[in-house]
Amino acid sequence: MSYEKQQPDHGQQQFQAHQPGAKTMMSPGGGNRNALNKPFNTSGDREWSYGLCDCCSDFGTWCLSCWCPCMQYSKNKTRLEFLDRNGRPEPNGGEACGSGCWTYGCLAAWCGLGWIMQIGTRHDVRQRYRVEGGTCGDVFFSACCHSCALTQESREIKLEETHYESAV
Repeated sequence: MSYEKQQPDHGQQQFQAHQPGAKTMMSPGGGNRNALNKPFNTSGDREWSYGLCDCCSDFGTWCLSCWCPCMQYSKNKTRLEFLDRNGRPEPNGGEACGSGCWTYGCLAAWCGLGWIMQIGTRHDVRQRYRVEGGTCGDVFFSACCHSCALTQESREIKLEETHYESAV
């Protein structure tokens, strides 16, 4: 917040506060982590770029998240890890049938708890993109709205990947 002195005509000083606007977050490699320029709150966090209920706008991702959540989870996780490690998008769009997929799938099939795997990845996505929220929300959305949550996370990652692709 910046302050400017303003001198009224009667000789008293007044201060006027200016709120900071939205800032573009860049990763070390140049990827835009706030591609839609969402405004940040006073804690330095912002809203998700797309709402949880906006999942059908990316119908293909939502279908994969709905019918094969283990594959979408694995793709999200490998894409995010690749961005962190290499500073560029995963060239194959993520590994759909990796170890994360098998672990998620086994947990889902044996005891209905595959969504537990999502909690950590959702947290990592929120941290990378400075999205507001907390662990309780991560647990709730992963458990109750897993396909929409997976789609929302994928779309957030895709915005950064698209920024890299357009910079090439």
